[in-house]
Amino acid sequence: MSHDGRRIRFGLWYDFRNPPQWRQPSDRLYREILDQIAWSEDNGFDDVWLSEHHFIEDGYLPALLPAAAAIGARTKHIRIALGVLLMPFHHPVRLAEDIAVVDVISGGRLEVGVGAGYKVEEFEVFGLPAGERGARTNHALDIVRRLLDGETVTVKNRFFELNRVKITPEPIQRPHPPIWLGGFTEAALRRAVRYGDGFSVPDATHDVYDRYVAALAKEHGATDDVRFASGFQWLIVSNDPEATFEEAADHILYQQDNYTAWLSRGGHMPNPVYLRDREHLRQSGILKVVEPDAAAAMIRDYVRKVPITHYYSWTLPPGLPPRWAQHHLELFASKVIPAFR
Repeated sequence: MSHDGRRIRFGLWYDFRNPPQWRQPSDRLYREILDQIAWSEDNGFDDVWLSEHHFIEDGYLPALLPAAAAIGARTKHIRIALGVLLMPFHHPVRLAEDIAVVDVISGGRLEVGVGAGYKVEEFEVFGLPAGERGARTNHALDIVRRLLDGETVTVKNRFFELNRVKITPEPIQRPHPPIWLGGFTEAALRRAVRYGDGFSVPDATHDVYDRYVAALAKEHGATDDVRFASGFQWLIVSNDPEATFEEAADHILYQQDNYTAWLSRGGHMPNPVYLRDREHLRQSGILKVVEPDAAAAMIRDYVRKVPITHYYSWTLPPGLPPRWAQHHLELFASKVIPAFR
């Protein structure tokens, strides 16, 4: 439980990456991830989060809704969260239709997390000005939400022209599948307050949470239904933390230095710090590998500081097979999650 008595939801988080230096058959990788998600819902996990990027050499998942549909067809209970879909690269009408269909396939288990994107190369390849990403996201999000609410929408602005659009089928969830905003900027926080039903940001601080709750109260009045998702980027549970750290380290270095490059090119990291080696990674604290009791204590301490409703961490280091993560997930499911039930 959280400090205020709410049940914390525990989530997995996947990106389906398949780096060339550790290449796996892509169909096997996808199949094993789907198997792992199906296992997880019977072992205490509540949510699975999916991330989107485009044109990455390692096949970073570019299409969240087909993956969400596959998960929905393979599972019965786990909620499926887009974490996050990059709104500028999607047409809002087609997106709303796809969201509705996946909500039907899953029996009303889709959570729609969206963000504005930040990777310069994606905007260049799609032929979109990166400077318009915020405005484009706001306009598209407004359309998607109204369509999912069942409205007939007519719009004419600099991004979209729509004439009496009403989508079918209706989503199962009413008034619409929950909409999350993800991001690490003030604009993302404002967008979450205006358009969203929740806010998601990895490694969130108490300050971010307080600013979000204050902005919610200012916009909508006091609310006791704050939905806030966060967690440690990497928290792996192991009975032999040192050996597990060594197995995962090069894969985490690969991932972290990718993100540093992408964020710095997009102007979101003015003083980028690249991780040089395993020792630098250890000092950074990004990869936390601990025994089960320590993991439960770390999460409990984090939740005391940041009153999250949804906890997630990355599940699979890029390049390692899902079976590598399975033992660590079993430990998390049997030793960590029960400490919060």
